[in-house]
Parts: sequence; structure tokens; C-alpha cells
Amino acid sequence: MTHHDTNAAYYEYRHTVGFEETNLVGNVYYVNYLRWQGRCREMFLQRHAPDVLAEVYDDLKLFTLKVDCEFFAEITAFDELSIRMRLSDLGQTQLEFTFDYVKITDGAEDLVARGRQRIACMRGPNTHTVPSRVPEALARALEPYTPRGRALTGRAA
Repeated sequence: MTHHDTNAAYYEYRHTVGFEETNLVGNVYYVNYLRWQGRCREMFLQRHAPDVLAEVYDDLKLFTLKVDCEFFAEITAFDELSIRMRLSDLGQTQLEFTFDYVKITDGAEDLVARGRQRIACMRGPNTHTVPSRVPEALARALEPYTPRGRALTGRAA
């Protein structure tokens, strides 16, 4: 199993899988993995970048351009998950997160899936949104969650 750079600290969202997130044979629906990515991102903003959240209520839009997930093991109802978000790329107007889905059983950790999400920052009314710089407050809040010793692309003025 390949491992990406795990030097960087991660923002963690804990989740207990519910029955309603599984199908008849007990497997988790794919869409829930994507939903948990969004939830993790929201909770991060609420906790570490509330002023960016305020901008989202104003006119900042965080458009998800690309999202994917690869699976290594099945999970089912009542599994305890740690969804761990890291920043993998930071550009002028876009950023990319990676998500590790780790099942925790009696302290033992098992990587069950890995996801990725690319986001574009846009501003303006729905009829005329234009790309916008990643807010400085967001870039600052994400600093602890970037791989150490690796300059992220595109931030030079």
C-alpha cells in the first residue's frame, strides 16, 4: 500500500458509521465518503478559519472541481472512523486536500480509503462568478496541515 507524505499534521474529523449510511448488505454507500470529506472541511473552517466561513456567507464560493476516493477495505455500521485532512497543493486560486479514512478498532488503526478534493475559490453573484485568490486567512489556517519542508506551488505574489 503506497503512503503519501504523512509528515504533515492533519485535521481530524471523527465519525461513527450509521445504519442509514449503508446498503442492505451492510456496505457504506460511496457518496458518504464524499459527504464526510465535505463535513471534515466544514468543521475545519468552523474551528480554524471562522472569518473565512463568514466570507462564504457573503460572496466567497468554494467550488469542488474534482473529488475522488479509492478503497482498500470495507467498513460497516458502527465502525469508528478518523477522517484526516491534509493540504496537498495551494495555488493562487485553487487548493487541494487529501483525506485518509482510518478505521479505529481498540486503538488499532487501519487505512480503509483515501480521498482527494480540488477546490477553486470564486467570488461574485451566481450568474457571474470569477476566480478569486485563496483567502490569506485560509492559507494561514492551513499552514500546520501542509507537508513539512515542501514549498507549495503558486503562492508567490
